[in-house]
Amino acid sequence: MKTVVKKLDDTRREIMIRLEGDTVKNKFEEVFERISKEAKVPGFRPGHAPRDIVEKNFSSRANQMVLEELVPDTYHQAVTKEGWDVLESPQISEVSLQKDALSFKAVVEIAPEVEIKDYKGIRVDYKKTVVTDEEVQRSLDSLKESRKLSALDDELAHKLGYPTLDELKAVIRGQHFIQKASAQQKKIESQIIDTLVDKVDIKLPQSLVQRQLEELLRQAKLDLALQGVPREKIQEQEKAMQEKLLPQAKKQVKVYLVLSAIAKKENIPLQEQMSQQVLELLLKEADWHVS
Repeated sequence: MKTVVKKLDDTRREIMIRLEGDTVKNKFEEVFERISKEAKVPGFRPGHAPRDIVEKNFSSRANQMVLEELVPDTYHQAVTKEGWDVLESPQISEVSLQKDALSFKAVVEIAPEVEIKDYKGIRVDYKKTVVTDEEVQRSLDSLKESRKLSALDDELAHKLGYPTLDELKAVIRGQHFIQKASAQQKKIESQIIDTLVDKVDIKLPQSLVQRQLEELLRQAKLDLALQGVPREKIQEQEKAMQEKLLPQAKKQVKVYLVLSAIAKKENIPLQEQMSQQVLELLLKEADWHVS
């Protein structure tokens, strides 16, 4: 197999592929064998027509079968050889087939090479999670009002399934702590991601951006439908929604490409939990500043 690669831009490649010799000949032989076993030729029992007659009568069908089997196999071999991470199905053109040769052109979109350095030791500004007595008291007051009670005492705690008011306060404090810690975690992860994204300049693959935009648009339209917005109204807003969601789609694609690049460097499998595993690594290696 011979290949000639042309770089069209940062994410698109044109590859000319030519396959010659026994591979093509053997594929034709295999295809005509299969056709001969089932071909219906006037004057002959199925499977007993002479080979030259089968080839004459079924050449177009044989060519189509050879192309359907050889083009995908040859294309995947060429892509594997180049080491490309292909993002979508190729555009195949200029197909030429002879009995001993096959050639075609494929245009593909590939994931860009992301060069990212200094992703460890990112500065993280972190505030200690503190729950004040005032926050606990506000929650107790809200409970008192909703239960229409005159006092905050053990009676209120009993009604909520707790032995004493102090134990209820402890539970409320714990709930506030978990909520605050979770919000802090998300803020820190966003801080790390923003720092990483600002470090690199990537030509974003249009296919990934479009795919992500379509997913965001689908979710936005679903949310509106669940709110009772009429379908006609949603359709009227679709173009404006696309324009509004496009920056978000671009950022999400960029984040994915950056995290994927780090995952490859750290030998983290590119699977469903990849993003979270990379973030856990970055958090572990971060430069923490606690206030």
